[in-house]
Amino acid sequence: MRSPARRTTGALALCASLMLGLAACGGSDDGGGEGGDDPIVVGISLPLTGDFSEPGKGVQEGYEAWAKITNDKGGLLGGRKIELKILDDQSNADRVVADYEQLIGSDQVDLVVGPFSTRLVVPSARVAQEYGMLFVEPAGAAAEVFNQGFKNLFYAAPAVADDHYNHLAEYLLALPAGEKPKTVAYAAMDDPFAQGTAYGLKKKLEAGGVKTVVDEVYPPNTTDFGSIAAKIAAAKPDMVVGGSQYQDGVNLIVALQQLNYQPKLAAFSTAPTNPEFAKAIGNKTEGILSPTGYSQDAPYESNKEFVEKFKAQFGKAPEEDQANGYTTGQVVGAAVEAAGCAEQGDCQQKMIDWLHSNTVDTVVGPLKWDATGKPQGAHMIQQWVGNDIKIVLPADAKEADLVYPKPAW
Repeated sequence: MRSPARRTTGALALCASLMLGLAACGGSDDGGGEGGDDPIVVGISLPLTGDFSEPGKGVQEGYEAWAKITNDKGGLLGGRKIELKILDDQSNADRVVADYEQLIGSDQVDLVVGPFSTRLVVPSARVAQEYGMLFVEPAGAAAEVFNQGFKNLFYAAPAVADDHYNHLAEYLLALPAGEKPKTVAYAAMDDPFAQGTAYGLKKKLEAGGVKTVVDEVYPPNTTDFGSIAAKIAAAKPDMVVGGSQYQDGVNLIVALQQLNYQPKLAAFSTAPTNPEFAKAIGNKTEGILSPTGYSQDAPYESNKEFVEKFKAQFGKAPEEDQANGYTTGQVVGAAVEAAGCAEQGDCQQKMIDWLHSNTVDTVVGPLKWDATGKPQGAHMIQQWVGNDIKIVLPADAKEADLVYPKPAW
């Protein structure tokens, strides 16, 4: 473990950075992260440009909402306000490593939280572990995140990528033989999270006798989906599954629409929950499915406050990416209060130990983790129904009945 130096430079050095908080820049540092009225500085690297910029900006809004709502209620530890120091990793794994090295080693932030996407979470979590820092993250859901041996990582969502479609798989495999889809095409970004969602469903459907007729993996920077769409359309599968982030999912759907391929069911990760999705595919959304760990109407105690105050802050309702960022903040905040501290050093292990043995109430429900930081829950399934996206599975949480087969797009 690297031994972090104690923060002594304080707020003056932070003024040049992107910050959020009510504490003013200036003055001297009379104790760093060790107490008093000093702000709690939280370091974050996010993909604000590049391949993951759309969801990255959503996560940023979630972090900003958590900081403002917490600060408006007096902050943490009896009055310490939260300041966010945010760097742009440009969706680049090398850059994200450099960012967390800077935030922890040079800038001496008190806490760190994670970026968006498994591709960026794994290398950044490794840096955090080297410094002995707690690392709660909003979007690293693929199996490889939890196979690294991290002891400091916690994924702040209900379920990992492989389990996102569990409710859908159960539903489809329980259909009568004449209604069950017989063939499926899969197209997934070469990204651990995106592939994890698609292949988690693939594994379950194949075990239930559903045949895979197309299995395509594409680079993250792919923009032309003509050839992949042509393979899918030629195979005429009953169902298409996209292991997507955002723009890739949009581009593949548009390419399939142009070929007039009409599946009985279509499921895409991440993209359909983005507020720009409907417009991007020509408002032909009816029947498209997506797993989600969040609903604005979820009955959890803190969710009503989150939705109301997020709308006031940003002029729109929060979606899943924003909720993921906010949830991450809630988990870190709970650990800070339980440990009674927020600084580098022994405090970090106190927070890590507490999270390994406790449950945290969040806007996505109560969260608890196994020894690898894997959450012990399941995602809901949403579907576009009547120009809105609604929960359709599981049955005890549904807002509408699942539409199958889907209307033409």
